[in-house]
Amino acid sequence: MFTRLILALALFAAPAIALAQQAVPGEAAAPVADASPQVFDVQLVARYPHDPDAFTQGLLWHDGYLYETTGRAGQSQLRKVDLATGEVLAATDLPPDQFGEGLALWGDELIGLTWLNGTIHRWSLDTLEPIRSDPFGYEGWGLATIGDDLVESDGSATLRFLDPQTYEVRREVAVTYEGKPLTQINELEAVDGLIYANIWHTGFIVAIDPADGVVRRVIDLRPLVEAMPVGSHEAVLNGIAHDPQTGRWFVTGKLWPSLFEVRFVPREAEEEADSASETAGR
Repeated sequence: MFTRLILALALFAAPAIALAQQAVPGEAAAPVADASPQVFDVQLVARYPHDPDAFTQGLLWHDGYLYETTGRAGQSQLRKVDLATGEVLAATDLPPDQFGEGLALWGDELIGLTWLNGTIHRWSLDTLEPIRSDPFGYEGWGLATIGDDLVESDGSATLRFLDPQTYEVRREVAVTYEGKPLTQINELEAVDGLIYANIWHTGFIVAIDPADGVVRRVIDLRPLVEAMPVGSHEAVLNGIAHDPQTGRWFVTGKLWPSLFEVRFVPREAEEEADSASETAGR
Protein backbone atom coordinates (compact mmCIF):
# COMPACT_ATOMS: atom_id res chain seq x y z
CA MET A 1 0.00 0.00 0.00
CA PHE A 2 2.82 2.39 0.87
CA THR A 3 4.54 1.68 -2.46
CA ARG A 4 1.31 2.40 -4.35
CA LEU A 5 0.85 5.69 -2.54
CA ILE A 6 4.41 6.78 -3.34
CA LEU A 7 3.91 5.95 -7.02
CA ALA A 8 0.67 7.92 -7.15
CA LEU A 9 2.22 10.95 -5.48
CA ALA A 10 5.24 10.81 -7.78
CA LEU A 11 3.07 10.80 -10.91
CA PHE A 12 0.93 13.65 -9.66
CA ALA A 13 3.88 15.76 -8.50
CA ALA A 14 5.97 15.35 -11.67
CA PRO A 15 4.67 18.49 -13.46
CA ALA A 16 5.19 20.57 -10.33
CA ILE A 17 8.78 19.39 -9.96
CA ALA A 18 9.60 19.99 -13.62
CA LEU A 19 8.00 23.42 -13.81
CA ALA A 20 9.54 24.49 -10.52
CA GLN A 21 12.91 24.29 -12.30
CA GLN A 22 11.74 27.15 -14.56
CA ALA A 23 10.87 29.38 -11.59
CA VAL A 24 13.27 32.21 -10.80
CA PRO A 25 15.73 30.92 -8.16
CA GLY A 26 15.92 32.85 -4.93
CA GLU A 27 12.59 34.61 -5.40
CA ALA A 28 10.35 34.56 -2.37
CA ALA A 29 6.95 33.00 -2.87
CA ALA A 30 4.09 35.48 -3.06
CA PRO A 31 0.72 34.77 -1.46
CA VAL A 32 -1.70 33.34 -4.01
CA ALA A 33 -5.32 32.29 -3.83
CA ASP A 34 -4.72 29.02 -5.67
CA ALA A 35 -1.18 27.69 -5.34
CA SER A 36 -1.98 24.31 -6.95
CA PRO A 37 -3.02 24.53 -10.62
CA GLN A 38 -5.15 21.79 -12.14
CA VAL A 39 -3.11 19.26 -14.09
CA PHE A 40 -4.19 17.91 -17.49
CA ASP A 41 -2.89 15.10 -19.67
CA VAL A 42 -3.44 14.96 -23.43
CA GLN A 43 -5.27 12.45 -25.59
CA LEU A 44 -4.16 12.19 -29.20
CA VAL A 45 -7.10 12.78 -31.56
CA ALA A 46 -5.35 13.04 -34.94
CA ARG A 47 -1.92 13.40 -36.47
CA TYR A 48 -1.16 15.59 -39.48
CA PRO A 49 1.99 16.22 -41.54
CA HIS A 50 4.10 19.25 -40.67
CA ASP A 51 7.12 20.70 -42.47
CA PRO A 52 10.14 19.22 -40.64
CA ASP A 53 12.21 22.26 -41.66
CA ALA A 54 9.76 24.72 -40.07
CA PHE A 55 11.25 26.31 -36.96
CA THR A 56 7.79 27.04 -35.59
CA GLN A 57 7.48 30.25 -33.58
CA GLY A 58 3.85 31.28 -33.90
CA LEU A 59 0.73 29.27 -34.73
CA LEU A 60 -2.97 30.06 -35.00
CA TRP A 61 -6.13 28.72 -36.60
CA HIS A 62 -8.56 30.85 -38.59
CA ASP A 63 -11.41 29.98 -40.94
CA GLY A 64 -10.23 26.50 -41.84
CA TYR A 65 -6.49 27.11 -42.13
CA LEU A 66 -3.38 27.24 -39.99
CA TYR A 67 -1.20 30.34 -40.00
CA GLU A 68 2.38 29.89 -38.87
CA THR A 69 5.47 32.00 -38.40
CA THR A 70 8.89 30.38 -38.56
CA GLY A 71 12.21 31.52 -37.20
CA ARG A 72 15.94 31.59 -37.95
CA ALA A 73 17.67 34.33 -39.92
CA GLY A 74 17.33 33.83 -43.65
CA GLN A 75 14.53 31.26 -43.18
CA SER A 76 11.81 33.20 -41.34
CA GLN A 77 8.40 33.24 -42.99
CA LEU A 78 4.70 33.84 -42.49
CA ARG A 79 2.76 30.86 -43.88
CA LYS A 80 -0.78 29.76 -44.62
CA VAL A 81 -0.93 25.98 -44.20
CA ASP A 82 -3.42 23.26 -45.12
CA LEU A 83 -4.14 21.14 -42.06
CA ALA A 84 -4.78 17.81 -43.78
CA THR A 85 -1.71 17.78 -46.03
CA GLY A 86 0.69 20.18 -44.29
CA GLU A 87 1.09 21.95 -47.64
CA VAL A 88 2.22 25.57 -47.50
CA LEU A 89 -0.47 27.31 -49.55
CA ALA A 90 1.10 30.78 -49.39
CA ALA A 91 4.15 32.31 -47.76
CA THR A 92 5.82 35.66 -47.23
CA ASP A 93 9.49 35.97 -46.32
CA LEU A 94 10.70 38.19 -43.53
CA PRO A 95 13.83 40.27 -44.23
CA PRO A 96 16.79 37.86 -44.30
CA ASP A 97 18.46 39.40 -41.24
CA GLN A 98 15.34 38.96 -39.08
CA PHE A 99 14.29 36.05 -36.85
CA GLY A 100 10.52 35.55 -36.87
CA GLU A 101 8.64 34.95 -33.64
CA GLY A 102 5.06 34.94 -32.31
CA LEU A 103 1.92 35.56 -34.37
CA ALA A 104 -1.52 37.02 -33.62
CA LEU A 105 -4.69 37.83 -35.56
CA TRP A 106 -6.25 41.27 -35.25
CA GLY A 107 -9.29 41.86 -37.45
CA ASP A 108 -8.26 41.17 -41.02
CA GLU A 109 -4.55 41.53 -40.28
CA LEU A 110 -1.84 39.23 -38.98
CA ILE A 111 0.74 40.66 -36.60
CA GLY A 112 4.15 39.07 -36.05
CA LEU A 113 7.10 39.66 -33.76
CA THR A 114 10.82 39.36 -34.35
CA TRP A 115 13.22 38.08 -31.74
CA LEU A 116 16.06 40.61 -31.33
CA ASN A 117 15.44 42.81 -34.36
CA GLY A 118 13.25 45.43 -32.67
CA THR A 119 10.57 45.14 -35.37
CA ILE A 120 6.90 44.15 -35.42
CA HIS A 121 5.18 43.36 -38.73
CA ARG A 122 1.61 43.47 -40.05
CA TRP A 123 0.32 41.52 -43.04
CA SER A 124 -2.99 41.16 -44.87
CA LEU A 125 -4.83 38.05 -43.71
CA ASP A 126 -6.19 37.50 -47.22
CA THR A 127 -2.99 37.88 -49.25
CA LEU A 128 -0.15 37.73 -46.67
CA GLU A 129 1.14 40.92 -48.28
CA PRO A 130 3.01 43.27 -45.92
CA ILE A 131 1.01 46.23 -44.59
CA ARG A 132 3.56 47.93 -42.38
CA SER A 133 6.51 47.36 -40.09
CA ASP A 134 7.13 49.32 -36.90
CA PRO A 135 9.82 49.61 -34.25
CA PHE A 136 9.22 47.41 -31.21
CA GLY A 137 11.11 48.02 -28.00
CA TYR A 138 11.07 44.54 -26.51
CA GLU A 139 12.49 41.11 -27.22
CA GLY A 140 9.84 39.17 -29.09
CA TRP A 141 8.77 35.63 -28.14
CA GLY A 142 5.01 34.94 -28.07
CA LEU A 143 2.00 36.97 -29.22
CA ALA A 144 -1.78 36.48 -29.00
CA THR A 145 -5.02 38.44 -29.04
CA ILE A 146 -7.10 38.64 -25.88
CA GLY A 147 -10.13 40.91 -25.79
CA ASP A 148 -9.10 44.38 -26.94
CA ASP A 149 -5.39 43.75 -26.35
CA LEU A 150 -2.44 41.98 -27.80
CA VAL A 151 -0.50 40.03 -25.18
CA GLU A 152 3.25 39.55 -25.65
CA SER A 153 5.94 37.46 -23.97
CA ASP A 154 9.71 37.98 -24.03
CA GLY A 155 10.99 34.85 -22.25
CA SER A 156 10.83 36.48 -18.82
CA ALA A 157 8.06 36.16 -16.23
CA THR A 158 6.38 39.30 -17.61
CA LEU A 159 3.42 39.46 -19.98
CA ARG A 160 2.70 42.81 -21.63
CA PHE A 161 -0.75 43.85 -22.80
CA LEU A 162 -0.47 46.11 -25.84
CA ASP A 163 -2.65 48.46 -27.84
CA PRO A 164 -3.12 46.55 -31.13
CA GLN A 165 -2.60 49.67 -33.24
CA THR A 166 0.15 51.61 -31.47
CA TYR A 167 1.75 48.76 -29.46
CA GLU A 168 1.72 51.01 -26.41
CA VAL A 169 1.97 48.96 -23.20
CA ARG A 170 -1.36 49.22 -21.40
CA ARG A 171 -0.35 47.06 -18.46
CA GLU A 172 1.99 44.27 -17.38
CA VAL A 173 1.46 41.17 -15.28
CA ALA A 174 4.01 38.92 -13.58
CA VAL A 175 3.39 35.21 -14.19
CA THR A 176 3.67 33.01 -11.10
CA TYR A 177 3.63 29.27 -10.60
CA GLU A 178 2.85 28.24 -7.00
CA GLY A 179 3.86 31.71 -5.85
CA LYS A 180 7.16 32.04 -7.73
CA PRO A 181 7.86 33.87 -11.01
CA LEU A 182 7.73 31.54 -14.02
CA THR A 183 10.10 32.36 -16.89
CA GLN A 184 10.70 30.96 -20.39
CA ILE A 185 7.14 31.83 -21.47
CA ASN A 186 7.07 31.30 -25.22
CA GLU A 187 4.29 30.89 -27.83
CA LEU A 188 0.85 32.10 -26.70
CA GLU A 189 -2.81 31.34 -27.43
CA ALA A 190 -5.73 33.01 -25.61
CA VAL A 191 -8.82 30.83 -25.13
CA ASP A 192 -11.87 31.33 -22.89
CA GLY A 193 -10.26 34.03 -20.78
CA LEU A 194 -6.97 32.22 -20.13
CA ILE A 195 -3.59 32.63 -21.84
CA TYR A 196 -2.07 29.30 -22.83
CA ALA A 197 1.72 29.34 -23.12
CA ASN A 198 4.48 26.96 -24.11
CA ILE A 199 7.29 26.90 -21.55
CA TRP A 200 10.49 26.80 -23.57
CA HIS A 201 12.53 23.59 -23.43
CA THR A 202 9.87 21.76 -21.43
CA GLY A 203 7.02 19.45 -22.36
CA PHE A 204 4.43 21.66 -20.69
CA ILE A 205 1.80 24.20 -21.62
CA VAL A 206 0.45 26.41 -18.83
CA ALA A 207 -2.79 28.40 -18.70
CA ILE A 208 -2.32 31.82 -17.13
CA ASP A 209 -4.96 34.04 -15.56
CA PRO A 210 -4.55 37.43 -17.29
CA ALA A 211 -5.93 39.27 -14.25
CA ASP A 212 -3.17 38.29 -11.82
CA GLY A 213 -0.66 36.16 -13.75
CA VAL A 214 -1.30 33.02 -11.70
CA VAL A 215 -0.90 29.70 -13.51
CA ARG A 216 -4.31 28.00 -13.23
CA ARG A 217 -3.68 24.92 -15.38
CA VAL A 218 -0.72 22.76 -16.39
CA ILE A 219 -0.95 20.52 -19.47
CA ASP A 220 1.58 17.69 -19.53
CA LEU A 221 2.64 16.86 -23.09
CA ARG A 222 5.90 15.10 -22.22
CA PRO A 223 4.83 11.69 -23.63
CA LEU A 224 4.10 13.39 -26.97
CA VAL A 225 7.42 15.26 -26.93
CA GLU A 226 9.41 12.15 -26.05
CA ALA A 227 7.83 10.23 -28.93
CA MET A 228 8.96 12.74 -31.58
CA PRO A 229 11.81 11.46 -33.82
CA VAL A 230 13.91 14.64 -33.77
CA GLY A 231 17.62 14.99 -33.11
CA SER A 232 18.11 18.72 -32.54
CA HIS A 233 18.21 20.10 -29.01
CA GLU A 234 16.18 23.04 -30.31
CA ALA A 235 13.35 20.85 -31.68
CA VAL A 236 11.17 21.75 -28.72
CA LEU A 237 7.43 21.82 -28.18
CA ASN A 238 6.24 25.17 -29.55
CA GLY A 239 2.99 26.07 -31.24
CA ILE A 240 -0.56 26.15 -29.87
CA ALA A 241 -3.66 26.74 -31.99
CA HIS A 242 -7.35 26.56 -31.08
CA ASP A 243 -10.37 26.30 -33.35
CA PRO A 244 -13.15 28.26 -31.59
CA GLN A 245 -15.84 26.80 -33.85
CA THR A 246 -15.19 23.17 -32.89
CA GLY A 247 -13.10 23.45 -29.73
CA ARG A 248 -10.22 21.55 -31.33
CA TRP A 249 -6.67 22.07 -30.03
CA PHE A 250 -3.56 21.72 -32.19
CA VAL A 251 0.06 21.52 -31.03
CA THR A 252 3.41 21.09 -32.75
CA GLY A 253 7.06 21.91 -32.26
CA LYS A 254 10.12 23.39 -33.92
CA LEU A 255 11.37 21.08 -36.68
CA TRP A 256 8.65 18.53 -35.90
CA PRO A 257 7.45 16.36 -38.80
CA SER A 258 3.96 16.18 -37.30
CA LEU A 259 1.24 18.45 -35.97
CA PHE A 260 -1.29 16.97 -33.55
CA GLU A 261 -4.91 17.50 -32.67
CA VAL A 262 -5.19 16.79 -28.96
CA ARG A 263 -7.74 16.80 -26.18
CA PHE A 264 -6.93 18.06 -22.67
CA VAL A 265 -8.05 15.56 -20.03
CA PRO A 266 -8.09 16.49 -16.33
CA ARG A 267 -5.74 14.36 -14.27
CA GLU A 268 -7.59 13.19 -11.19
CA ALA A 269 -5.72 12.11 -8.06
CA GLU A 270 -7.98 9.08 -7.74
CA GLU A 271 -7.21 8.00 -11.31
CA GLU A 272 -3.52 8.46 -10.60
CA ALA A 273 -3.82 6.16 -7.60
CA ASP A 274 -5.64 3.53 -9.67
CA SER A 275 -2.99 3.71 -12.36
CA ALA A 276 -0.21 3.43 -9.80
CA SER A 277 -1.95 0.46 -8.17
CA GLU A 278 -2.16 -1.34 -11.49
CA THR A 279 1.52 -0.64 -12.16
CA ALA A 280 2.54 -1.86 -8.71
CA GLY A 281 0.54 -5.05 -9.18
CA ARG A 282 2.38 -6.06 -12.38
